[in-house]
Amino acid sequence: MKRSFIREILEAIDEETISFAGGLPSENLFPCEDIKTATLKAMENPKIYQYGISNGINELRAQIAQRYTNEGFPTTKDNILITTGSQQAMYILAKYFEGKNITIEEPSYLGAMNIFRLNHLNMQGVKLENDGVNIEAFEKSFKDTKLTYIIPDFQNPSATTYSDEKREGIAKIIKKYDGILIEDSPYGELFFDKKNVSISSKLPKNSFHLGSFSKTLVPSLRIGWIRADEELLKSLMIIKESIDLHSCGISQYILTEYLKDEQKYEKHLQEIRDDYSKKANFFSEQLNLIMPEFKHEKPKGGMFLYGAFEDEIDTFALVQECLKKKVVYVPGNQFYIDKVPNGEIRFNYTHSSFEQIEKGIKLIKSCL
Repeated sequence: MKRSFIREILEAIDEETISFAGGLPSENLFPCEDIKTATLKAMENPKIYQYGISNGINELRAQIAQRYTNEGFPTTKDNILITTGSQQAMYILAKYFEGKNITIEEPSYLGAMNIFRLNHLNMQGVKLENDGVNIEAFEKSFKDTKLTYIIPDFQNPSATTYSDEKREGIAKIIKKYDGILIEDSPYGELFFDKKNVSISSKLPKNSFHLGSFSKTLVPSLRIGWIRADEELLKSLMIIKESIDLHSCGISQYILTEYLKDEQKYEKHLQEIRDDYSKKANFFSEQLNLIMPEFKHEKPKGGMFLYGAFEDEIDTFALVQECLKKKVVYVPGNQFYIDKVPNGEIRFNYTHSSFEQIEKGIKLIKSCL
């Protein structure tokens, strides 16, 4: 079992390297003072230092549930399981479905793919189109697997967002075969125009909806969650308890205190959207100006820009040359089941400054 390419890259680079590799949020947007205030307030509660219940503290689960309900997806705290980041959520689910067949997008999130391999899930890839997976190919695969993992909102790595028609199509197929949807949505709040309706909301009894505060607040709190039918969550509790008993109580209480002011969080989210939208537009403009042979679609949200060279360029070999010039990205082959080299690239645009974006793209161009 090989380690994640991205984690290896992040360890190999230094402070002088311009990194478009990791899915890192902008540190300039962390609400440091508000989190400091919430931390000091939370520290006054002795319960913060004690063991907690495995599914997460009640108030935090209720806060997350209320956000779902406000969006038209009725949810109670009993539908929420707090996890140590959404990565743990995926591991718990992979362990629960260990050894089964699963339908995934191609390309797909490599962190999930590594977890599936570790738990011996047999992945069947379905090609992503510009508005979601090919519906005919999806049904053909799902008819066999009855289990799927997809990222409908600003997908990682492709930045693809599923159309309303594709969302309806996926929901109908899952209902038809009485299967299970694992819907990963770490980027759902990072929209530039409008928020999309989750597929899970159409399948409350047949879905696991994954969320995280790592992309919208700060990653180091390591708080994610699974939203699912109460009976489905009960099946996951034994796995969760065998891993860590419960996710970090201190992080949960800090987050609970911070979320008490909903307007403050909404204002923070809008600041992120505005900043990321400007960076996505700038990154796209610079690619068109400096490296027009790299064809891509401008993102509509999220943290990534994805595309491919017109000519046959091995972007896995190219990134080795780019590393020598202190710039790095993730080659597209890392997001496929077979990892055959191709001309595709995933860029992260949220962590770099405008100056770094321009300089980094020029350095990659010089390596062609």
